[in-house]
Amino acid sequence: MALKEPPPYVEGHGLLKGKSVLITAAAGAGIGFAAARKAVEEGARGIVISDIHEGRLEKAVASLREHHGLENAHGHVANVTVEDDVQSLVNFAEETLGGVDVLINNAGLGGTKLLVDMEDDEWSRVLDVTLTGTMRMTRAMLRCMQERGAGVIVNNASVLGWRAQKEQCHYAAAKAGVMALTRCAALEASDHGIRINAVSPSIAFHEFLKKTTPMELLEELASKEAFGRAAEVWEVANVMMFLASDYSGYMTGEVVPVSYQQG
Repeated sequence: MALKEPPPYVEGHGLLKGKSVLITAAAGAGIGFAAARKAVEEGARGIVISDIHEGRLEKAVASLREHHGLENAHGHVANVTVEDDVQSLVNFAEETLGGVDVLINNAGLGGTKLLVDMEDDEWSRVLDVTLTGTMRMTRAMLRCMQERGAGVIVNNASVLGWRAQKEQCHYAAAKAGVMALTRCAALEASDHGIRINAVSPSIAFHEFLKKTTPMELLEELASKEAFGRAAEVWEVANVMMFLASDYSGYMTGEVVPVSYQQG
């Protein structure tokens, strides 16, 4: 089945007007940068993006300032597997933005490997970045948000947290963990007026995914989606913006699919 064309790009509607946003793994062309761009278009008053790639991060910040018109855009190099980096990032964002209203946990690491061939360090690295990294960022940000009695956290999960796929044991386990973390942390955070939800994308084509997964497999998976195509990264980011906004004010502990696969 031929892949269908995506819909026209959806412009901003001021969903995050006046809010400050921190996004991990947001340099480059993936979901993270799409979320950063959408946050700017939705009226964010300030934004901090982080990544482990300094050069790519500088280009992303320059793009947000020059092409998307937000002078109050900043970058901070951070590795979510390192607790000192996490604390430094949160401290930087809190000081630079005068408090973080929205955290988007986008950092994750995938791969393709049969379980019988997987080494311990391959398993551990995916879990450390994708699940434990999300926990570290959530833990650090909650400590700040709880003092203010307000805040929103949006996590990036995956349909592989629900759905089985060969050669994805490590990634699927990590994303299922992100879903469980979202639900449990949301209950704790609700006592302090903080909401935590997650998006669960199926497949969105971007350069990082293409580096870790054969294109033939990606096209096969995309053809099975309800619309006969992969999601655009901005389509995933749109749902993140809804969850970050006041329009989802009574939602917490939810995992929202941005996908459907037949069969």
